[in-house]
Amino acid sequence: MLTENMQHLFAMVIYMLAVVGIGIYFAKRANTDAEAYFLGGRSLGPWVAAFSAEASDMSGWLLMGLPGLAYWTGLADAGWTAIGLFVGTYLNWLVVSKRLHNYSVKVDAITIPGFFSERFHEKKKIILTISSLFIIIFFTVYAGQCLAACGKLFNSLFDLPYHEMMIVAALFVLLYTFLGGFLAESASDFMQAVVMIIVLVAIFVLAVANAGGWAEVVANAKSYDGYFSLFTTSSPSSTVVNGFGGGSPFKLLSILSALAWGLGYFGMPQVLLRFMGIRSAKELTRSRRVACIWLFISMTAAVLIGIVGRSVAGIGYLSNAEAESIFIDTATSFLPPILAGFACAGILAASISSSDSYLLISTSALAENLYHGIFKKNASNKEVMWVARIAMALITIIAMVIAWDSNSTIFSITSFAWAGFGATFGPLMLFSLFWKRTSYVGAIAGMLSGGIMVFVWKLLINPLGGIWGVYSLLPAFIISSIVIVAVSLMSKKPSQQIEDEFDAVVKM
Repeated sequence: MLTENMQHLFAMVIYMLAVVGIGIYFAKRANTDAEAYFLGGRSLGPWVAAFSAEASDMSGWLLMGLPGLAYWTGLADAGWTAIGLFVGTYLNWLVVSKRLHNYSVKVDAITIPGFFSERFHEKKKIILTISSLFIIIFFTVYAGQCLAACGKLFNSLFDLPYHEMMIVAALFVLLYTFLGGFLAESASDFMQAVVMIIVLVAIFVLAVANAGGWAEVVANAKSYDGYFSLFTTSSPSSTVVNGFGGGSPFKLLSILSALAWGLGYFGMPQVLLRFMGIRSAKELTRSRRVACIWLFISMTAAVLIGIVGRSVAGIGYLSNAEAESIFIDTATSFLPPILAGFACAGILAASISSSDSYLLISTSALAENLYHGIFKKNASNKEVMWVARIAMALITIIAMVIAWDSNSTIFSITSFAWAGFGATFGPLMLFSLFWKRTSYVGAIAGMLSGGIMVFVWKLLINPLGGIWGVYSLLPAFIISSIVIVAVSLMSKKPSQQIEDEFDAVVKM
């Protein structure tokens, strides 16, 4: 191993040890009871809530998937996706956060499935079961994406075997999530959000300087037909580096598909849990501002790193999957080895901060919602937490299987799981919080129709192409919303107790 690689590795090991230290520090507080482990005792401050929400949400997708997409196809697809995500983030913090925080306190819910179950006062726990199963399915896919990012990082940086490095990353995430739960995850996510934004901005600035300045970058990008526009897209060659065919219009349907990513936020458990876990609803305004500023800077830098990559000498890729290494290659090219190691720790930061969230929420769904909520209601806190840890190990193994194909793109894996959560929980969350007439049967029907439609649209309808090629989240979200309204109006209205509870939350 080269001296440079030793410095890269040294920096990353220091970073990983800091993350484990956070897990150990919070281990005692996290293991007092289930609420402390899964929601941190509702003690998050505004900065930690904001940074941890965005860091856990963005994952390795922000540092690898988004720059890779921008490098490969140009500004349009990545740009409109970023715009949709920013608008979705702002509206989620503005509209959903306060109402969800107050409602979850009112019904004493510490998980998203638990909130839906208590919101409708269900006795047979059908919503609890269905929502928990969807969380386990989609978050296992999401965790696989994070492990794939880690495997690609070590493979690209050290030329180490992808599969072995992906397994090492899985074991590391598993270890520290075991230790500290939600508090450790949120505290480390705060640190990782800081790392992510610093390295994104630094790499962007250095790449522009190396490419000869911003004017040179723009001139080069415009030389590729359709590359540097929000309304056209390029046709890169898979055989010639920086070879392109003719550009084509980025049509309205494609723009709507990209913008639809923003709808996913309304159903994203790792973000919604931060709304529930903040210590005071009064601090959500500050959190919203912090989160939106962080996201705007980070996503802008990520997209532009991909664009600038086309102007950097010595960097060239022949597939979208290869292009997802653009951040790693620019970091190692322009930074001293020790700093490049810390910069690449940003990918670890993104992947770890997300995968720990996914594992924790998945296991809370299985242990707290299914095991404790349905199968063994008298289970002790200690027993529930042991079940959670066993479930966490099993889910990690499945995530490794999903991540096993090194040629799959991080962006494509993320898009499927994102659509799943957005369509399954997004419409139901909005109607649960803002429409008193939402019925129990309507909630079940809406959740099932949204989740199932993501699979149907992705696997059966998308391949038809044309207008059917729209991102599955958009039609699935619309269908779920229509089903919730229609079935709720046709079914028995909520009880007076549920309506009174709803009115009480509205006044809070």
